Amino acid sequence: MSSEEHEVVSIYPFGEQEKEELLTKARECVFNWSTKDGWPVGVVHAFVWRDGRGWITCGAHRHRVSAIRRDPRCSVVVSGVAAPGGPNGAITFKGRAIIHDDEETKRWFYPALARGPYTGMDGELTPEQEAQAKAFEERLDSPLRVVIEIVPEKWIMLDSDKMAKDTAGQLTEEERGPLLESDAKRMKAEMDKRGVS
Repeated sequence: MSSEEHEVVSIYPFGEQEKEELLTKARECVFNWSTKDGWPVGVVHAFVWRDGRGWITCGAHRHRVSAIRRDPRCSVVVSGVAAPGGPNGAITFKGRAIIHDDEETKRWFYPALARGPYTGMDGELTPEQEAQAKAFEERLDSPLRVVIEIVPEKWIMLDSDKMAKDTAGQLTEEERGPLLESDAKRMKAEMDKRGVS
């Protein structure tokens, strides 16, 4: 699915190609959910982007799995820092999580996650890298492990290069995202309240 099929709330959005590049190159994300008493919680996860969805894994006994079963609404934050050679900026997407405990999902996911640190490299993995990836893949394959798929519904993006161009007065209107309520109304109200012109 493309970002055009979901709500995008970004004044400096990535283009579709840059969005896919950042998410595909990202090796980790922050996965966020709500506890039963309403507290937002997030943890850093190794991450795979595939077929327009985010994929992570953990043990079935973890609190986040119980929380997802109770309420699948969640969010994922991916920094460009976690995507070597990718675009500058960050992407957050809100979505709903689906828990997978089937062998078919695990068969493609474990190798994809284990080889993630090497996917940005040219050519084949060295024998040492292949051995490290295989060892990680074997550690992942445990009886308690589940795979969590996050299906995006809303995008919040920051293309840092567009923000820099805007600061320099070089960003075109075509490159800019729609003006958000926070910028169009709330910023002015807050400036008025503080006496800032």
